[in-house]
Amino acid sequence: MGESIKVVAVLAANPALSSILTMVLAGCPTLRVRLFESQAALTTYMRLAPVDVLVTDFDCADAPANEVADALRHDTRLFRRDFSIIALTRTVTETTKRAAVSTGIDEVIVKPMSPRYLLERVLSRLRRAERLVGGRTYRGPERRERIAMPRVAAYGRSTDNVVALFGRDERPGIH
Repeated sequence: MGESIKVVAVLAANPALSSILTMVLAGCPTLRVRLFESQAALTTYMRLAPVDVLVTDFDCADAPANEVADALRHDTRLFRRDFSIIALTRTVTETTKRAAVSTGIDEVIVKPMSPRYLLERVLSRLRRAERLVGGRTYRGPERRERIAMPRVAAYGRSTDNVVALFGRDERPGIH
């Protein structure tokens, strides 16, 4: 049996980059690539047809990757909501990392990169999406544990139904 055709949507920072990425991705016979010039056009398309992977760009002035991802992850009118997001950026900062995780971006690639590398990453995302987690396709970032979360004290967890009467050093028998 042949592989099913997958749809990749591209919304990059500039037309030249978009064209190059689209050309390389379209060279793969199992991919159908759709190029978009605005977030509104992308959203309209995604409400009418399925998209498997979205390639977007943090450096896009009109539609930064985190804003696009956040809007799409919360849009209940999309044709299909289980898609992967790959974001491109010139630099990765702490802000970029937090934005990627909090908005559901699955992967960040630093520019400049080889368009062939992007193709490899798109194909990897598609293979990963085919695997099921808990009976359904996984819809969130795979690296939640990489963000520092508030530490819970050793003598109690935030989910406990217990109210601590003593502070850490005031507990009887603890010195």
